[in-house]
Amino acid sequence: MADFELSFVLLSALTLASIYGLLAVGVSIIWSSLGMLNMAHGLTFTVAGYGAVLAATHLSEHGAVVLLAGMGSGMLCGMFISAVAFIPLHDKPNFVVRSLIATLALSLLGTQAMLWLCGPSAKSLPPLFGSEVISVMGMKLLPDKLGAIVVSVVLMLATLVWVKRSRTGLEIRAMMQNPEGAALVGIGVRSTAMAVMAVTGALAGLAAVLLSQTYFVSPFSGTTPLIKGLIVALCGGLGSIPGALLAAALMGTLEAFTGALLGGQYVLMTQFMFVIAVLIVRPRGIAGMLDQTRE
Repeated sequence: MADFELSFVLLSALTLASIYGLLAVGVSIIWSSLGMLNMAHGLTFTVAGYGAVLAATHLSEHGAVVLLAGMGSGMLCGMFISAVAFIPLHDKPNFVVRSLIATLALSLLGTQAMLWLCGPSAKSLPPLFGSEVISVMGMKLLPDKLGAIVVSVVLMLATLVWVKRSRTGLEIRAMMQNPEGAALVGIGVRSTAMAVMAVTGALAGLAAVLLSQTYFVSPFSGTTPLIKGLIVALCGGLGSIPGALLAAALMGTLEAFTGALLGGQYVLMTQFMFVIAVLIVRPRGIAGMLDQTRE
């Protein structure tokens, strides 16, 4: 493999790992704090993509405007999911199953609504980070991939710092550790859930905009990212943020090298084989929590 090809594959691996990390961290935070497996996370991805397309068409093609529009659309969609699928159900029996069905129904209905509103044709986004190739130590770095890595890492670090140091982040961590105890000491479950869904929706929105630079926005564009986000979170250990980040790095690297060496048709096959192998050795995932599973 030539140096340029190797650098391209490594850059692709880092880009995919960054985007998968955004999705998997969102899935893990929602599960660990709310006890909900959000099957509508792909719908958030799709809505954010169309929000970015509308902003690029009617407002400005500037990268910052498109990114903010995508994140804002994802945030609003996440809050809508919280209002429909979490708040009315969180105190009902069998909440995990009820919320799973509710978010899956929202995903299916939302996909059909987007198909009706926007049509089946795919939409494209303008280049967000310019088109000039950057040369570093003889390696040519594509601006879309390099920009996606930098923005993803900065936003993930900012989210982790917010969760660790802000008051709302403290409430979220309290719900992660002991939801019943958090409620007993006066932490508002509904307001905290809304904050969780807003932040994770914004992360999914960012992932949508960054990934749509390479692919396209369509009513079904959130399906594959949802599957990838779920399997990365499951592989890392559902509910573990460090595990999700590590699994995202491994899955992104595996996808990039599989696509380069074997072909894109083998990507899903090798990824699922890897996940199965990890779960055989570590049934709770790479860094799965050792506490009891939520009832």
